[in-house]
Amino acid sequence: MGFSEVLWKKAEPIWHRTLHHPFVRGIGDGTLPVDKFKFYVRQDYIFLIEYSRVLALATAKGPDLPTMGRFAQLLHATLHTEMALHRTYAEKFGISRHELEQTKPAPTTVAYTRHLLQVAALGSLGELVASLVPCQWGYSEIGAALARQGEPSNQPLYGEWIRTYASPEFAALAQWVRALLDTMGEDARGQERARMEDHFLLSARYEHAFWDMSWRMEAWPI
Repeated sequence: MGFSEVLWKKAEPIWHRTLHHPFVRGIGDGTLPVDKFKFYVRQDYIFLIEYSRVLALATAKGPDLPTMGRFAQLLHATLHTEMALHRTYAEKFGISRHELEQTKPAPTTVAYTRHLLQVAALGSLGELVASLVPCQWGYSEIGAALARQGEPSNQPLYGEWIRTYASPEFAALAQWVRALLDTMGEDARGQERARMEDHFLLSARYEHAFWDMSWRMEAWPI
Protein backbone atom coordinates (compact mmCIF):
# COMPACT_ATOMS: atom_id res chain seq x y z
CA MET A 1 0.00 0.00 0.00
CA GLY A 2 1.43 3.38 -1.04
CA PHE A 3 1.89 6.27 1.38
CA SER A 4 -0.98 8.21 -0.20
CA GLU A 5 -3.35 5.28 0.33
CA VAL A 6 -2.26 4.99 3.97
CA LEU A 7 -3.00 8.67 4.51
CA TRP A 8 -6.28 8.47 2.60
CA LYS A 9 -7.49 5.69 4.90
CA LYS A 10 -6.51 7.68 7.97
CA ALA A 11 -8.54 10.59 6.61
CA GLU A 12 -11.48 8.40 5.57
CA PRO A 13 -13.91 9.77 8.22
CA ILE A 14 -13.13 13.29 6.97
CA TRP A 15 -13.66 12.30 3.32
CA HIS A 16 -16.98 10.65 4.18
CA ARG A 17 -18.28 13.77 5.88
CA THR A 18 -16.98 15.94 3.06
CA LEU A 19 -18.62 13.89 0.31
CA HIS A 20 -21.91 13.94 2.21
CA HIS A 21 -21.76 17.59 3.23
CA PRO A 22 -24.96 19.45 2.26
CA PHE A 23 -22.99 21.89 0.11
CA VAL A 24 -21.44 19.09 -1.95
CA ARG A 25 -24.71 17.17 -2.15
CA GLY A 26 -26.46 20.39 -3.17
CA ILE A 27 -24.14 20.81 -6.16
CA GLY A 28 -24.81 17.23 -7.15
CA ASP A 29 -28.61 17.38 -7.07
CA GLY A 30 -28.97 21.05 -8.02
CA THR A 31 -30.59 22.10 -4.73
CA LEU A 32 -27.74 24.25 -3.43
CA PRO A 33 -28.99 27.83 -2.96
CA VAL A 34 -27.33 30.09 -5.51
CA ASP A 35 -26.28 32.66 -2.90
CA LYS A 36 -24.20 29.99 -1.16
CA PHE A 37 -22.58 29.03 -4.48
CA LYS A 38 -21.80 32.70 -5.18
CA PHE A 39 -20.10 32.92 -1.80
CA TYR A 40 -18.09 29.79 -2.57
CA VAL A 41 -17.01 31.07 -6.00
CA ARG A 42 -15.68 34.30 -4.52
CA GLN A 43 -13.86 32.61 -1.65
CA ASP A 44 -12.45 29.86 -3.83
CA TYR A 45 -11.14 32.42 -6.30
CA ILE A 46 -9.17 34.10 -3.52
CA PHE A 47 -8.03 30.67 -2.35
CA LEU A 48 -6.78 29.79 -5.85
CA ILE A 49 -4.66 32.93 -5.99
CA GLU A 50 -2.75 31.78 -2.91
CA TYR A 51 -2.81 28.15 -4.09
CA SER A 52 -1.06 29.31 -7.26
CA ARG A 53 1.71 30.85 -5.15
CA VAL A 54 2.14 27.48 -3.43
CA LEU A 55 2.39 25.73 -6.80
CA ALA A 56 4.98 28.27 -7.93
CA LEU A 57 7.07 27.43 -4.85
CA ALA A 58 6.61 23.73 -5.60
CA THR A 59 7.89 24.32 -9.13
CA ALA A 60 10.97 26.07 -7.75
CA LYS A 61 11.60 23.21 -5.29
CA GLY A 62 11.26 20.50 -7.92
CA PRO A 63 14.34 18.23 -7.93
CA ASP A 64 14.33 17.71 -11.70
CA LEU A 65 12.91 19.16 -14.91
CA PRO A 66 10.03 16.64 -15.28
CA THR A 67 8.80 17.40 -11.75
CA MET A 68 9.16 21.14 -12.31
CA GLY A 69 7.28 20.79 -15.58
CA ARG A 70 4.35 18.94 -14.04
CA PHE A 71 4.01 21.47 -11.25
CA ALA A 72 4.16 24.22 -13.86
CA GLN A 73 1.39 22.39 -15.75
CA LEU A 74 -0.70 22.22 -12.59
CA LEU A 75 -0.07 25.92 -11.99
CA HIS A 76 -1.16 26.69 -15.56
CA ALA A 77 -4.33 24.62 -15.14
CA THR A 78 -5.15 26.47 -11.93
CA LEU A 79 -4.55 29.93 -13.37
CA HIS A 80 -6.12 29.36 -16.78
CA THR A 81 -8.80 26.69 -16.28
CA GLU A 82 -10.06 26.73 -12.70
CA MET A 83 -9.83 30.50 -12.24
CA ALA A 84 -11.31 31.13 -15.69
CA LEU A 85 -14.28 28.97 -14.69
CA HIS A 86 -14.75 31.08 -11.58
CA ARG A 87 -14.58 34.28 -13.61
CA THR A 88 -17.24 32.89 -15.95
CA TYR A 89 -19.50 32.18 -12.99
CA ALA A 90 -18.88 35.63 -11.59
CA GLU A 91 -19.86 37.26 -14.90
CA LYS A 92 -23.11 35.29 -14.92
CA PHE A 93 -23.80 36.52 -11.39
CA GLY A 94 -23.07 40.13 -12.36
CA ILE A 95 -19.80 40.21 -10.42
CA SER A 96 -17.00 42.06 -12.20
CA ARG A 97 -13.47 40.70 -12.29
CA HIS A 98 -12.35 43.61 -10.12
CA GLU A 99 -15.04 42.83 -7.55
CA LEU A 100 -14.05 39.17 -7.61
CA GLU A 101 -10.40 39.94 -6.97
CA GLN A 102 -11.31 42.38 -4.18
CA THR A 103 -13.20 39.70 -2.23
CA LYS A 104 -12.23 39.73 1.44
CA PRO A 105 -11.20 36.25 2.59
CA ALA A 106 -13.34 34.64 5.27
CA PRO A 107 -11.63 33.25 8.40
CA THR A 108 -11.39 29.69 7.07
CA THR A 109 -9.96 30.89 3.75
CA VAL A 110 -7.27 32.83 5.62
CA ALA A 111 -6.44 29.87 7.87
CA TYR A 112 -6.26 27.30 5.06
CA THR A 113 -4.15 29.41 2.72
CA ARG A 114 -1.76 30.40 5.51
CA HIS A 115 -1.31 26.73 6.36
CA LEU A 116 -0.42 25.89 2.75
CA LEU A 117 1.89 28.86 2.32
CA GLN A 118 3.73 28.16 5.57
CA VAL A 119 4.36 24.55 4.61
CA ALA A 120 5.44 25.60 1.10
CA ALA A 121 7.86 28.22 2.41
CA LEU A 122 9.36 26.35 5.37
CA GLY A 123 8.85 22.67 4.66
CA SER A 124 10.47 20.14 2.37
CA LEU A 125 9.04 19.34 -1.04
CA GLY A 126 7.57 16.17 0.46
CA GLU A 127 5.75 18.19 3.12
CA LEU A 128 4.51 20.63 0.48
CA VAL A 129 3.16 17.80 -1.68
CA ALA A 130 1.44 16.19 1.32
CA SER A 131 -0.34 19.45 2.08
CA LEU A 132 -1.53 19.82 -1.54
CA VAL A 133 -2.86 16.34 -2.20
CA PRO A 134 -6.13 16.57 -0.22
CA CYS A 135 -7.31 19.49 -2.35
CA GLN A 136 -6.35 18.02 -5.71
CA TRP A 137 -7.35 14.44 -4.92
CA GLY A 138 -10.46 15.46 -3.00
CA TYR A 139 -11.89 17.59 -5.81
CA SER A 140 -11.20 14.82 -8.30
CA GLU A 141 -13.05 12.30 -6.10
CA ILE A 142 -15.97 14.67 -5.56
CA GLY A 143 -16.22 15.47 -9.26
CA ALA A 144 -16.16 11.78 -10.19
CA ALA A 145 -18.73 10.84 -7.54
CA LEU A 146 -21.16 13.58 -8.59
CA ALA A 147 -20.68 12.76 -12.28
CA ARG A 148 -21.59 9.12 -11.62
CA GLN A 149 -24.93 10.14 -10.17
CA GLY A 150 -25.66 12.42 -13.15
CA GLU A 151 -25.57 16.18 -13.62
CA PRO A 152 -28.48 18.20 -12.20
CA SER A 153 -30.81 19.12 -15.07
CA ASN A 154 -32.21 22.11 -13.19
CA GLN A 155 -28.88 23.86 -12.60
CA PRO A 156 -26.48 23.88 -15.58
CA LEU A 157 -23.88 25.92 -13.69
CA TYR A 158 -23.43 23.09 -11.23
CA GLY A 159 -23.21 20.64 -14.12
CA GLU A 160 -20.36 22.68 -15.57
CA TRP A 161 -18.59 22.59 -12.20
CA ILE A 162 -18.98 18.80 -12.04
CA ARG A 163 -17.62 18.33 -15.56
CA THR A 164 -14.53 20.38 -14.74
CA TYR A 165 -13.55 18.32 -11.72
CA ALA A 166 -14.63 15.00 -13.21
CA SER A 167 -12.59 15.56 -16.37
CA PRO A 168 -9.83 13.11 -17.33
CA GLU A 169 -7.36 16.01 -17.41
CA PHE A 170 -8.07 16.96 -13.80
CA ALA A 171 -8.00 13.31 -12.72
CA ALA A 172 -4.60 12.85 -14.39
CA LEU A 173 -3.12 15.78 -12.49
CA ALA A 174 -4.56 14.48 -9.22
CA GLN A 175 -3.12 11.04 -9.92
CA TRP A 176 0.30 12.51 -10.65
CA VAL A 177 0.38 14.46 -7.37
CA ARG A 178 -0.73 11.33 -5.52
CA ALA A 179 2.04 9.27 -7.17
CA LEU A 180 4.58 11.94 -6.25
CA LEU A 181 3.39 11.76 -2.64
CA ASP A 182 3.98 8.00 -2.72
CA THR A 183 7.55 8.56 -3.94
CA MET A 184 8.22 11.29 -1.41
CA GLY A 185 6.77 9.12 1.35
CA GLU A 186 9.10 6.26 0.49
CA ASP A 187 12.10 8.56 0.68
CA ALA A 188 11.04 10.39 3.87
CA ARG A 189 12.23 9.20 7.24
CA GLY A 190 11.37 9.85 10.85
CA GLN A 191 10.13 13.30 11.65
CA GLU A 192 9.69 14.40 8.03
CA ARG A 193 7.30 11.51 7.33
CA ALA A 194 5.37 12.35 10.51
CA ARG A 195 5.12 15.98 9.44
CA MET A 196 3.88 14.94 6.01
CA GLU A 197 1.09 12.96 7.65
CA ASP A 198 0.19 15.90 9.89
CA HIS A 199 0.07 18.30 6.92
CA PHE A 200 -2.07 15.90 4.88
CA LEU A 201 -4.62 15.40 7.64
CA LEU A 202 -4.79 19.10 8.45
CA SER A 203 -5.38 19.97 4.78
CA ALA A 204 -8.11 17.30 4.63
CA ARG A 205 -9.79 18.93 7.62
CA TYR A 206 -9.48 22.34 6.00
CA GLU A 207 -11.09 20.97 2.82
CA HIS A 208 -14.13 19.96 4.86
CA ALA A 209 -14.03 23.28 6.72
CA PHE A 210 -14.02 25.17 3.40
CA TRP A 211 -17.24 23.49 2.24
CA ASP A 212 -18.78 24.13 5.65
CA MET A 213 -17.66 27.76 5.56
CA SER A 214 -19.36 28.19 2.19
CA TRP A 215 -22.53 26.51 3.41
CA ARG A 216 -22.67 28.85 6.41
CA MET A 217 -21.44 31.85 4.38
CA GLU A 218 -18.94 32.45 7.14
CA ALA A 219 -18.16 36.02 8.16
CA TRP A 220 -15.77 37.59 10.64
CA PRO A 221 -17.53 37.95 14.00
CA ILE A 222 -16.11 41.44 14.49
